[in-house]
Amino acid sequence: MATGRRCWSRPLSLQLEQRLARRRDGGAGRRVQEPRLGPRRAAILGCVGFRDARSAASLPEVPPIASLGPRPSVRLEPGGVPGGSGGGGRMSAEAADREAATSSRPCTPPQTCWFEFLLEESLLEKHLRKPCPDPAPVQLIVQFLEQASKPSVNEQNQVQPPPDNKRNRILKLLALKVAAHLKWDLDILEKSLSVPVLNMLLNELLCISKVPPGTKHVDMDLATLPPTTAMAILLYNRWAIRTIVQSSFPVKQAKPGPPQLSVMNQMQQEKELTENILKVLKEQASDSILVLEAALTLNKDLYVHTMRTLDLLAMEPGVVNGETESSPAGLKIRTEEMQCQVCYDLGTAYFQQGSANSAIYEKAREKFFRTKELISEIGSLSLHCTIDEKRLAGYCQACNVLVPSSDSTSQQLTPYSQVHICLRSGNYQEVIKIFIEDNLTFSLPVQFRQSVLRELFQKAQQGSEALDEICFKVCACNTVRDILEGRTISVQFNQLFLTPNKEKIDFLLEVCSRSINLEKASDSLKGNMAAFLKNVCLGLEDLQYVFMISSHELFITLLKDEEQKLLIDQMRKRCPRVNLCIKPVTSFYDIPASASVNIGQLEHQLILSVDPWRIRQILIELHGMTSERQFWTVSNKWEVPSVYSGVILGIKDSLTRDLVYILMAKGLHCSTVKDFSHAKQLFAACLELVTEFSPKLRQVMLNEMLLLDIHTHEAGTGQSGERPPSDLISRVRGYLEMRLPDIPLRQVIAEECVAFLLNWRENEYLTLQVPAFLLQSNPYVKLGQLLAATCKELPGPKESRRTAKDLWEVVVQICSVSSQHKRGSDGRVSLIKQRESTLGIMYRSELLSFIKKLREPLVLTIILSLFVKLHNVREDIVNDITAEHISIWPSSIPNLQSVDFEAVAITVKELVRYALAINPGNHSWLLIQADSYFANQYSAALHYYLQAGAVCSDFFNKTVPPDVYTDQVIKRMIKCCSLLNCHTQVAILCQFLREIDYKTAFKSLQEQNSHDAMDSYYDYIWDVTILEYLTYLHHKRGETDKRQIAIKAIGQTELNASNPEEVLQLAAQRRKKKFLQAMAKLYF
Repeated sequence: MATGRRCWSRPLSLQLEQRLARRRDGGAGRRVQEPRLGPRRAAILGCVGFRDARSAASLPEVPPIASLGPRPSVRLEPGGVPGGSGGGGRMSAEAADREAATSSRPCTPPQTCWFEFLLEESLLEKHLRKPCPDPAPVQLIVQFLEQASKPSVNEQNQVQPPPDNKRNRILKLLALKVAAHLKWDLDILEKSLSVPVLNMLLNELLCISKVPPGTKHVDMDLATLPPTTAMAILLYNRWAIRTIVQSSFPVKQAKPGPPQLSVMNQMQQEKELTENILKVLKEQASDSILVLEAALTLNKDLYVHTMRTLDLLAMEPGVVNGETESSPAGLKIRTEEMQCQVCYDLGTAYFQQGSANSAIYEKAREKFFRTKELISEIGSLSLHCTIDEKRLAGYCQACNVLVPSSDSTSQQLTPYSQVHICLRSGNYQEVIKIFIEDNLTFSLPVQFRQSVLRELFQKAQQGSEALDEICFKVCACNTVRDILEGRTISVQFNQLFLTPNKEKIDFLLEVCSRSINLEKASDSLKGNMAAFLKNVCLGLEDLQYVFMISSHELFITLLKDEEQKLLIDQMRKRCPRVNLCIKPVTSFYDIPASASVNIGQLEHQLILSVDPWRIRQILIELHGMTSERQFWTVSNKWEVPSVYSGVILGIKDSLTRDLVYILMAKGLHCSTVKDFSHAKQLFAACLELVTEFSPKLRQVMLNEMLLLDIHTHEAGTGQSGERPPSDLISRVRGYLEMRLPDIPLRQVIAEECVAFLLNWRENEYLTLQVPAFLLQSNPYVKLGQLLAATCKELPGPKESRRTAKDLWEVVVQICSVSSQHKRGSDGRVSLIKQRESTLGIMYRSELLSFIKKLREPLVLTIILSLFVKLHNVREDIVNDITAEHISIWPSSIPNLQSVDFEAVAITVKELVRYALAINPGNHSWLLIQADSYFANQYSAALHYYLQAGAVCSDFFNKTVPPDVYTDQVIKRMIKCCSLLNCHTQVAILCQFLREIDYKTAFKSLQEQNSHDAMDSYYDYIWDVTILEYLTYLHHKRGETDKRQIAIKAIGQTELNASNPEEVLQLAAQRRKKKFLQAMAKLYF
């Protein structure tokens, strides 16, 4: 062999014979350097049942053992090639160089194998004394227990449990000795060993410590037991409690490697085993807590097994037991150390249980503070008591917050406790005070302060408007802390500071002033604060607020004169018309007077003012200063509709022109932002002004005031369903019937008037009283008349629904597209679709805009029904959408190619989205939305199907009406669940049909790749046939646990076929309710 590895290609017995022969010959002839492990392998054969090496000649060849690590290199004498033939045997020059290079490398010492410790008793102690033993102690425990628990195979090739032979007992003893070497430190063992391995190790400790098997630990008196036995019981119950607590913490999942079936199976088995152990431990948690509480009453020292006591126990069990009872054997654990560790573990258990019962926090607090007392008594010399004191301090602090002590001596509250007490009592001003003080000391972690802010945000979002101001103040305190420590400003502060006011600026300046001690603060803190104040100034648009900050004492102290000048330059570039003085001023009107400054001041006031008389006064002053300017151009935000601007700008007098334009622009803006009171003042002033000289503009203002009154009513009393006053309805009718020539009209006013009449059910006027010329000249009146007539005729017979056909034809024409034929270069004629057809009374976008002004449920239902029917007419439709009153529409269209069905589908989605925004509880609209999603978004479709049932059944506490959950709806829900691989849900929904669909139910239950809760849903099945099929199916698959669940479900007395029909119906209704509520929680 040219390599340094051992050749295992020959039978093991032959290797052993050759090796022993060489040693008997004293190494004569050619010698091969033997590995250290050679002689032991012969003994292995004896352990597995061979009396001598020759009897193993029939063994198969042993493959190379990678775990043994690299072996010493083979040194060849001249002519000595093992296994070779022929003479000479000299190495070539290349081979010699390779051998020289190989021999010069340092050899990695071979890793000791687990079976070597079986062959040499003293090897384990020698191995563990090494500074860095390889394998590590915890790895040895795993290897020993893994080998001891391997199942055997008998002659019939049947798997048998691990035999209780000498080999396995020694392996378990070795594992216990390694744990004893680690002084039974649960921190080390839990960190490195899995739950199943550690459970096996501690059970072996109980067994070797003479704990009777099958006896409950809580029934044993620890005071009368031998010290090592009592300590073994304490160790096991401490581990049980710690494991339960640890399992409640979230664990970051390790990134999976390349998928390997064997590895995945092994991981799954270990996961299931861990879950089973945890389940048992949680069931016995109360007993473990009682055992540990009893341990706190012991007043004697305990002993834990060492390697020596375990050796004695293996040789002569009686000796060591007597020795332990007389207390010199094992590692001594003082009573205080034991109680300290037990108190801590009990405290963590009680703290974990406190989330379900807050009264238990008092017990946790008692245990944690007792632990602190014991640690101070024991000192830092304890070997057994290993407690993370920082974690203990955190637990104590949390308990102080959750269960404040009534003892006056313990009222040295930390800032944590003070904040939590204030939050519970609602004393938010004190929280702000604590945060401001903390900006000087930096004692509270930033994460804690952010969590307090998040909690306040959540309370504010739940409807507590009074907390909005508190949220801003806490956010401001956190922001100042962030900038002092060099962090960026949070998004929350920027959002809350979007609309600054004087109170916010004052509070922010107060926090900044109280958060920095200028005499002791470092240059970096001062620089951070100065930069923050500069950035706040640059972000403000209102110069009054800028002057509030720049005139503050803190701003003047922190910013040098050069920095202040630079800031002024930046502000001047951003707002060129305003001249800022360098010195900070206290008022906007303290700016030095000059012509340009005065004009700038007045223009600024003109932009901000919404008082019509103040606007008039400012314009008079401006026109007195200069006659060259057109002041209606001061702000590019002042916009007047183009149909009006030509008339207004035609006014000859410049002052009047500016005043009319600005009053109308400001009034329209106030109406847009729903500031209706100021809008009415501005429009009234403008009306009074134009009445004197322009009848045309007077009518324009009357029209705009009508639109404003409509908006005011709709946003105010109209929200609660109060009908508008009769004079407003009369004015709306008058506007529609108006026939004054040369009056500029805005289309939106006509839209709003027709929508207003439809929303307040003025169907009589629209169908019978509207003038004929309006139907020809105003498309919105025509559309409103058709909608009103259709709504009015809905209860009548089918013969009277001619208006529905007229409305259908109008909408079809609106949704049509103009087309033309074009001949290509190859001579073929192709059809090219153009934009929307101009043959309709309006464009589709205008129709959609008009519909979105409607709020009357019946009108919206009619429009939705029409578009749904139009959507269903197309030939390539796969799934029809259902809607109310769909039968009143024609069933076909003469020319399908002329309709833009893609636009129709988009319109349906937009309309149903708008309708649900108006009334989210309309079940027919919800079903339309669900059907529209049914084509390809199955989870969303289920969401709306379930929501439709929930809104009309008080969240399924009542029976869902059969006209809502029809068989078609149920079948679509079944299909959605099937496509989502939720096959158990499919089977349950099959029961909802008038005739139970057993074929679909059985087929779905046969699916094994189900993405729902599977057997957790069996309680919702009331059909005995399906439950019987489930029982058979699980029995056939060998799924015992699931079969038992099915048997338990079928065995309920209320499902007995002999029960009266009322009892069976009640059982079915109760299961329907619970199942639909569970589905709603899943998909909502």
